[in-house]
Amino acid sequence: MRAASMAILTTNGPTTSRTRRVIALSAYPLLFAAIVAVTIVFRHQIWDLASDPAELRDWVRAFGVGAPLIFLGVQIVQVVVFVIPGEVPQIAGGYLFGIGGGLLLTLLGITAGSAIAFGASRLLGRSFLQALVPEEQLERFARLAGSPRATITFFLFFLIPGIPKDILCYVAGLSPMRFLVFLLVSTVGRTPGILGSVIVGNAAAERQWVLAVVVLGLAVILFLIGLAFRKPLVAALERYSGVSSDRSRGEWSKKADGSD
Repeated sequence: MRAASMAILTTNGPTTSRTRRVIALSAYPLLFAAIVAVTIVFRHQIWDLASDPAELRDWVRAFGVGAPLIFLGVQIVQVVVFVIPGEVPQIAGGYLFGIGGGLLLTLLGITAGSAIAFGASRLLGRSFLQALVPEEQLERFARLAGSPRATITFFLFFLIPGIPKDILCYVAGLSPMRFLVFLLVSTVGRTPGILGSVIVGNAAAERQWVLAVVVLGLAVILFLIGLAFRKPLVAALERYSGVSSDRSRGEWSKKADGSD
């Protein structure tokens, strides 16, 4: 039985590995190329939607009872295609659906997008992620991902303003973190920032301009602080994780090879 199993592995292993590598290397570039093509064709309409929450609101509302589903789709795409800024759709959520509805729909869409990014990375492996992230940053995240404190470290990454969060969903897919733990960490970590954006959108819809300006100003200040101190913050989190390079690379390699 063992010999037969080894024969099967020997026969199917290289082919499966080559197929996965081809898919991994081509998946995101093909997706990105398709999105770029659509963006070029509809550049004026997309710019109007991406730069103006009111324009996005009117576009979503035009779908009537299907508006929540369209909004969910926008949020999912925004996470998967991580170069798209997420603040405008989040503000539009508050503008369209109020604080409660906007927060719920935004969290559902972002959680679904995060799950897709995490699953794609875990399925396709490190080769897929190399098309998205420079090798030096991959090694840096490898050390963090293999840490016994990886869960708390990733939570803090998602919590701190000014740190790109959508790409972390792809990186987390190659970490030892379990899927449900990742969803909890990423969703809870994002919630304060999302809530702030939703409040801004709802305040604008209600013409509560003072509240909108105050919350938006606070969000911008926190974002700029996070952006200005990104390197020290990341260095502090690396020190906090306290993981050895050998152990982290070992854990990273297991996920990169598709094993649990």
